[in-house]
Amino acid sequence: MRHLLPITLVLAGTVACAAITPEPAAAAAQSCESLVRLALPNASITFAHAVDAGAFTPTTAGGGKRTFNDLPAFCRVAATLKPSSDSEIKTEVWLPITGWNGKFLAVGSGGGGGSIAYEAMSDALRRGYATSATDDGHTGPSASFALGHPEKFIDFAYRSEHEMTVKAKAIINTFYGRNPRYSYWDGCSGGGREGLLQAQRYPGEFDGIIAGDPATFRRNAWALWLANASFKDPVDYIPPSKYPMIHQAVLDACDAIDGLKDGLIDDPTLCHFDPKVLQCAGGDTPSCLTARQVQTARTILSPATARSGREIFPRLEPGTELRWGRLAGGPEPAALFVDYFKYIVFKDPNWDWRTFDLERDSALSDEVGKDTIALNPDLTQFAEHGGKLLIYHGWADQQVAPVASVDFYKSVVDISGDPAQSPGWVRLFMAPGMAHCAGGEGPDTFDELSVMEQWVEKGKAPDQMIASHSTNGKIDRTRPLCPYPQVAKYRGAGSQDEAANFTCKAPPPGDK
Repeated sequence: MRHLLPITLVLAGTVACAAITPEPAAAAAQSCESLVRLALPNASITFAHAVDAGAFTPTTAGGGKRTFNDLPAFCRVAATLKPSSDSEIKTEVWLPITGWNGKFLAVGSGGGGGSIAYEAMSDALRRGYATSATDDGHTGPSASFALGHPEKFIDFAYRSEHEMTVKAKAIINTFYGRNPRYSYWDGCSGGGREGLLQAQRYPGEFDGIIAGDPATFRRNAWALWLANASFKDPVDYIPPSKYPMIHQAVLDACDAIDGLKDGLIDDPTLCHFDPKVLQCAGGDTPSCLTARQVQTARTILSPATARSGREIFPRLEPGTELRWGRLAGGPEPAALFVDYFKYIVFKDPNWDWRTFDLERDSALSDEVGKDTIALNPDLTQFAEHGGKLLIYHGWADQQVAPVASVDFYKSVVDISGDPAQSPGWVRLFMAPGMAHCAGGEGPDTFDELSVMEQWVEKGKAPDQMIASHSTNGKIDRTRPLCPYPQVAKYRGAGSQDEAANFTCKAPPPGDK
């Protein structure tokens, strides 16, 4: 839930403020401390106590020493959930003592989970929400928890989020004496994937689901394929000192394709950059690529394909070069990618990533995950329930190929209906220059939750989201993010750094 910031939005030509509008304060149906005696199926509440307004420092595992400032007074409830004999799911529910907005926001986990998302819960609490988060059934980011524990893997995949939501709603009802008027999900990366799984498996649970840069586990095979191509053999390795040079060459080739030279590539799928233009004429220097490095760069900017030519996972898009280190920096692939194959696919802690075979091992991964963590684009029941789904993805995402979200969105629309029918039920927003969930050269800060509230509660489908980019804490650019396949087009007058001077338009025929 990276983007829950109280900024001013422009929605459908009007200005909307993201400030909290609490309902009239009402006395709690029960005291906070009494919740510790609440009986819930397959669960036990470990503590429930009131936290005074001001700074708050978590003391439970996963909280670290981070202090969260300026929080309103709240009732903090911790519970352990045991939907199976091998489950040990930790969850927390935070309930505003006063000024509850009558709504519930569940927040997702990043990476491999393993801790409570206190920062996201703090953002939600400041907005007046009752909120909850879970550690996904294990402690720490490693996937070693799954070895020999298939029930814990199911907890991680989807069950912990569902159980957390059911128990959180029961706690909310007990504390306030009524159910939330609206229930939302917001998560990015692993939290985005979790939201999509909840929409498919439990379509009546949320009124609105926000899924940012959803990290499908298919990307783990892609990441290991890139690792083997990029640094298993040292002669293939591109040192990070060359990333800025490659990035500038990509911008020189593709920045102006959208008609505006602004340091951003609005739609990288239209960029066909060949790193061959950077090949050294003589010996290796900082300003060129060796022949083997050219091949590495070509691989990074190409989809992972089977020997038949079938695409297994889309490419890393042009514009990501400054952050190639995450996938191509070595000397080892990120543990997140390796652990999945070690502990879940091969069930062998000694498995060597250098033995990875894309076609063989990605097929095995798909088989292992098909009934647990694989995303299913059939969201018909969620749509029929009246749920709204907002997906966003950074075009400069360096960890999850952006077109994976485009492909998923297209499949959802093909199966579950036309989103153009007002107010529609599903939207995809692609953010030029935004890295994985946040960061990058493009505007990366936006208030997706306010957009979702307007959609669910007022029936106002989002026709744009205003995003901002900041340097040293100062906003230096704003730009509208448009519902796919529309793109932001400059009106031809005024500052190129002001969103008001852009409009969302459909791309020319044939571009999509």
